[in-house]
Amino acid sequence: MVRTQIQLPQDQYRRLKRWAQQRGISLSEAVRRCVAERLATEQNAPSRDTLVREALAVAGAYRDPTGARDVAREHDAHLARAYRK
Repeated sequence: MVRTQIQLPQDQYRRLKRWAQQRGISLSEAVRRCVAERLATEQNAPSRDTLVREALAVAGAYRDPTGARDVAREHDAHLARAYRK
């Protein structure tokens, strides 16, 4: 294990300390768990390049069955109607 030193804002420190106490673990173990969870989440998440590529692949690929052709200009109005339903 590698020893390191970090600085936390007071609020984060208090919240993390409380979280650790509720679980009966040390502050160091709480930090390790939070870091491990975050790294695991990011490892499974698609990269930004992948997200952009996927978005560009579908952009303009679908037609509105009602024939709306002014979505770019009138997107707020279209959203308002969609959310009223």
